Amino acid sequence: MRKTSDLRKAEIVATILALADRIGPDRVTTGAVAAEVGVTQAAVFRHFPTKAALWNAVADHVADTLTIAWDAALVQGDLPVDRIKALIGAQLDQIASTPAMPMLLFSRELNVENAALRAAFRGRLAAFHGHLMREVTGGQQSQTLRGDVAATDVAVLLTALVQGMAIRWTLGARDFGLQAEGLRLLDVQLRLLGARGV
Repeated sequence: MRKTSDLRKAEIVATILALADRIGPDRVTTGAVAAEVGVTQAAVFRHFPTKAALWNAVADHVADTLTIAWDAALVQGDLPVDRIKALIGAQLDQIASTPAMPMLLFSRELNVENAALRAAFRGRLAAFHGHLMREVTGGQQSQTLRGDVAATDVAVLLTALVQGMAIRWTLGARDFGLQAEGLRLLDVQLRLLGARGV
């Protein structure tokens, strides 16, 4: 049975992410994608007219997946600290389920050649930072987090924790539980930031 256009596009995007993880995003070609999916290159280009359009679809998929995960995290728990933990946990979980994500963010070739892709990832990072900053501000207002550190600086530190964990996990052959280790270190960071009952 022939796949619908939407199903084929989703399959192509999933294949790109799998290949980016396996061989690196800079080495993913339309030929490799076509061979992996089992179609011709012309068939890939029928769905995505350019290589940039392919990567933009990947960026849209990643952005949508992250947004869904963050929205679910933001309704967990009554306290800002609970939502911070849920956001960080959701982000680490998304990285673990899409291991190519950090490599896409740091791919020089992709980011130099594709301004739309760069803007999409920058927009997602800004949104994540904004969510964290709002929850940190809430924690400071409720006096569960120290108020003598700028909320934006705390959000940067929390984002850096996620990025550092992702790099360590990727370079370390993924030999530890990314979410468990990340949340363990988040607890340490939150204690240092003065959270009570963490």
